[in-house]
Parts: sequence; structure tokens; C-alpha cells
Amino acid sequence: MRKIFLILFCSIFLSSILYAAQSTITEADGSACMGEDRSKKQTENLAFEDAKRKAVEWTLTYLKSETVVNKYELQKDLIEAYSNAAIKIIQEMEKKWYKDESLGDCFKVKIKAEVIPDEKAIENISKNNQMSDDPSAPLSIKVWADKKEYKGSDKIRVYIKGNKPFYARVVYKDAGGNMVQLLPNPHRGSNYFNGGTIYELPSGEDKFELEVTPPFGEEDIIVYASTSPLGDIELQAEGGIYQVKTKAGDIGDRTRGIKIKEKTGSKEGMPSDFFEDKVVVRTER
Repeated sequence: MRKIFLILFCSIFLSSILYAAQSTITEADGSACMGEDRSKKQTENLAFEDAKRKAVEWTLTYLKSETVVNKYELQKDLIEAYSNAAIKIIQEMEKKWYKDESLGDCFKVKIKAEVIPDEKAIENISKNNQMSDDPSAPLSIKVWADKKEYKGSDKIRVYIKGNKPFYARVVYKDAGGNMVQLLPNPHRGSNYFNGGTIYELPSGEDKFELEVTPPFGEEDIIVYASTSPLGDIELQAEGGIYQVKTKAGDIGDRTRGIKIKEKTGSKEGMPSDFFEDKVVVRTER
């Protein structure tokens, strides 16, 4: 297995493209009844739409409670961005038909959904640097390297910083399409980080180096981060890293299968901030 790494292809700070990567993941229930004029399929669709609507509402409530009062403009902009959110169902956790005494046949669903804010609105917030260091804002991550260009045998240092505590998975995709997980790894199992602190990769317990070797070309450092523990993917230990066995197209969805935390005194799970983005890099002789 070749050692791993690369030359910086463009500006490394993910903050420059941050707006494309932020979302919130939550759980929500939905229900609908057939009545006299709906088919089963129509009723099921209505129940899913009800769950999606509640996912957005619950996310908006969460944002209002998390954004501090003296950040009124930030809160206002975030609410606007999430009011026009797109919804992606990550998991259908529960679905069943039941009989209601007064309404007849009804259908109930529970979903895990990703609430994806309006891209342009989030881009404007990001340009104004409203979220980069504010722990009351949705999760934002910056990733950069120690210099912009690398050649064969160079060793690379990668740095990560978040605006609030977060869990992270760092995946490296080489020019041949092979994928390895750099973090967490067999020697560094913890992937929890404090906000406002710069972390270096590799460092501490890591038992690998990021060294530029053939084949050369465009390569990616992909970061997945959330305020809740991330979903699992299939891995196989190889030296100081993990080989990724999950299909590349499934990694994002599997990682988004986060463990939603239950809010104290509530039956509802707390929404979790999610962030995904990548640094595109290039290796050369």
C-alpha cells in the first residue's frame, strides 16, 4: 500500500466553499388517514410529506434556540436559509398502517432526514464570516495544509478546525480512486474534537505519514463532520490506516446515519449539525 499524499491544487480553506456543505439531520414523525377519497399510495405520500414538514419545523425551532440572542442578524439569515430547505430522507425508520376509531385507516412514518438549507443564502452568510468562529452557529469546519504545492517524497500536514465541538471522519481518495480512512484509525480511535482548536493530521498516536508517491494526479481529502457520532462504514485495518470497503457512492449516506441524541425531558431527538466537503489536491513528480 503506497504512502499517502499530494500537492495543493487550489486554496485549501474549505470556508471558501462552505455554503455547499452544511446541513442539519433530524428525526421526524408523520401521519395521514385515507378518509373517503384517498388511495393507500396517496395516504402514504401525505404521511411522508407531513414528516418532511415537521423535520423543517423542528430544525427551525432548534436553530432559534441555539443561536444566541445578540446574534439576531445571524439567526434571521439562518432561519431564512432553512425555511427554503430541501429535504432528503436518509432512513425510513418506521412505517405502518393502523386503525383510528374516528378516522379509519391511517398511515404513520418516522424518518431520519437531512435538512439542506438554501445554497445562496448560506453562501451569503459564509461570505460575511458570520459562522466561521461562532459556536452558536451551525457547524462549520476549516481544513488546510502546511503549504500549497507538494512534489514526490514531500510530506504533508493537514489541519482541521471547527467552530464548535464535533465528530469527524477524514477520508483520502487517491488518483486511482482508492479510498482510505485517515481518521479515526487503528491507533487513534477518538474522532471527537473541541471547537476553536486547531488539530493536526498526522500527529499524536497516528502511525502513518502523508508522503507524496505515484500515481500522481488529482486526489481528494474528504471531511465528514457532525455534532453527533457519525454513522458506520465498512473498514479493514491496514497498517496505520483503514481501507474503505464501502462503495464510494454510499459513504456519504452511511456517514449521515448519525446517532441522534435525545433531548433531556423530550421524546424528540435533538437535530444534529452536519458538514461535508473536500479539498481537491494534485500530486506531481
